[in-house]
Order: sequence, then structure tokens, then C-alpha cells
Amino acid sequence: MPRAVYLLGLAIFAQGTSELMLAGLLPEIATDLNVSIPAAGLLISAFAVGMLVGAPILAVTTLRWSRRAAMLVFLTIFALTHVAGALTSSYGVLLATRVAGAFVYAGFWAVASVTAIELAGPEARAKAVSVLASGLTVATIVGLPAGTLLGQYLGWRSAFWAVALLSVLAIGGVAATIPRGRGQSAPRLRLELRSMANPQLWLAYGTTALSTGAILVIFSYLAPLLTETTGLSAAWVPVILALYGVGALVGITISGRTADRRPFSTLVISLTGVVAAAILLALATGTPWLAIPAIIGVGTFGFATNPAVNSRVFGVAGSAPTLAAAFNISAFNVGITVGPWLGGLALDAGAGYSAVGWIGAGLGVLAFGTIPLAVRAAGRSTQPAYESASSTTGA
Repeated sequence: MPRAVYLLGLAIFAQGTSELMLAGLLPEIATDLNVSIPAAGLLISAFAVGMLVGAPILAVTTLRWSRRAAMLVFLTIFALTHVAGALTSSYGVLLATRVAGAFVYAGFWAVASVTAIELAGPEARAKAVSVLASGLTVATIVGLPAGTLLGQYLGWRSAFWAVALLSVLAIGGVAATIPRGRGQSAPRLRLELRSMANPQLWLAYGTTALSTGAILVIFSYLAPLLTETTGLSAAWVPVILALYGVGALVGITISGRTADRRPFSTLVISLTGVVAAAILLALATGTPWLAIPAIIGVGTFGFATNPAVNSRVFGVAGSAPTLAAAFNISAFNVGITVGPWLGGLALDAGAGYSAVGWIGAGLGVLAFGTIPLAVRAAGRSTQPAYESASSTTGA
């Protein structure tokens, strides 16, 4: 794997740390800016909305730019939004910087995915994407607790300064390793838009959104689930979150090695594991020795879906991958938004925390249901990329 792909993963780590760290900084931010905790929580929702709309818009806007230039611009703006966030005393300004930072982060994801696959070659596209996504997984294991600790001991603004510094380091890495120019083929907007009419892409986006929602509905409520239902002390929460992150790293690494050859089989195994782990969690939320392995299983199998769904999108998109990749980033953020929302509805209705396990299992089953539809669509396709995806299913 080219060194540049790992440096792109470092850039994802820097930006992913920002995406995650506010979960541990809300009390400090709310107190400092004199707003309520729910108002501070809107900073997290604003980030998700920025990513949802940013990926396709920036993918089209920068289509004729060199990928190196686009990523450098995105990283520079991302760093500046965090400098502004660290300096402001206005909640409204901070909210605006979160939206702007997420907007360019989504654009970076889309362009970096295409760049990593081009550098690695089509035979290693899932592995290349797994390296990028591992940056976010490591942010879960390292960036989230580190940002929380910085916020607790040095103030929440120190975490923003740290992300800005990491972003500057990522700028240097991209500038030093990503080739100049437009890559092997110049993207064309008409071809990119035409590729979006393919129903296989939308099936893949459905798998992405549903599988992501299945994970996030559980992950979002892990802390209160563990302390209020499983009966563990708050001191155990970061330990179990770290174990969840380690499981996620293992899952995404293994899937990155299998998804190129057997994308559908990898999805079948991964989603089966997600559903099984979610059901076990729903049944055993009050039993620590069962609930903890179930949570680790959700992380392991849930993140294992990532390289497979990305490989499907790039396989179907063929020679017009940029916009297809951008919409896949949006599909991830649909899952990130809808999963926790469904969990919140269940909890507000009086259901216990076991409900998030059942909802996760239900979303996993729906994601699983998109696979036979995709296999049949691949079999009917006359395009070589589709036939290749179908022939490697093993399902």
C-alpha cells in the first residue's frame, strides 16, 4: 500500500477526532458559553448536517480541480475553522464553524477515497478504503478520550487547538506525498451525473445508511446503557468504548483484506454478526458478561461492513467514481443521523435501553435485505464492473 494512503488515513484521524470529541466536551462548552446541554448537543447535529450536504456539493464544485489541490484547500479550511472555534466566545460562531468544518471534511472524504483507490489500484480498493476508515476508528480509540482529557484539564478550547495542529501536519503529509495533476483520468460532470442513474448505486447507498444506522443507534447510547441498565460504574465506560474501538479496528482490517475478492460474502457475514450481536445485547443488557461481548461484537462486525459497501460503490461507479463516493459519504451520515434519532424516539416513549439493541437488529435485517436485490441487479447488468462484483459474491 502506498505511503500516501496511510497519510490520508492520518488526515481522516485528525478530522475524525473533531467529529467525535464533542461527545466528551459538552458540559465544558455549555458552561463556558452559557448555553444548555441540549443546545451544546446541537453542535454535534450541525456537524452531521454539514457532512450530509457537503460531500456531493464539493465533489461537483471541485470536479475539475486536481485532487491534491482540493484536499489541501479542504484541510486548510478545516484547520481555520478550529482556530476560529478555539478563539470565539460566541455560540453562534462556534455553530457556524462546526457546519463549515464538517462541510469540507465530507469533501475531503470523497476526494481522498477516490485518490486512495487510484493510488492503490482497483484490485486493492477495499483495502485502501479500510486504511482511510481506520483513521476514524483510531480516532474513536485515541482521539475521543484524548480530546475529552484535554477538555477536562486544559479547557475545551485546547482540544480545538490540538485538532488544528493535527490538520496542519496532515496538510504537510498531503503536500509531500500526493502527486500533482488530475490523476489518471480527468473526471467529467456529465459522466458522473449519468452514473447516478444506476439503481445498483442506490441499493449500495441503502446498505450503507441502514448498516450505519444499526451501529450508531447502539453506540450513541452506550454510556447510559452501561451505567443505568447493565449496572457498571462510569469508570468502566471509557474502557468498554476503547474495547469497542479495538473491535472496530480488527473488523475493518479483516474486511479490508476480503471485500475486494468477495464483497457480498463479506457483507453477509458482517451484517449477520451485527444482527446477532444486537439481539444478544437487547436480551442481555442487564448481564455484564454478555452485554460487553455483544457491544464489542457490534463494533467488530459493524465496522467490517465499511470496506465492503465502499468497494461496491466504486465497483458499480466504474469510471465515474467521484460523485458516487460523495453520495456514499452522505449515506453514511443519513445512518449517523437516523439511527440515534430512532433510538431517542424509543427511549422518549418509555422503552428501556434494550430497545436500542432491537432497533439495531431491525436496521441490520433491512440492510441484509438489500444484498439479494443487489445480487440480482448485478446479474442482470451487462456492464463488466457489475458482472465482476456479481462473480465474486460467493453468496
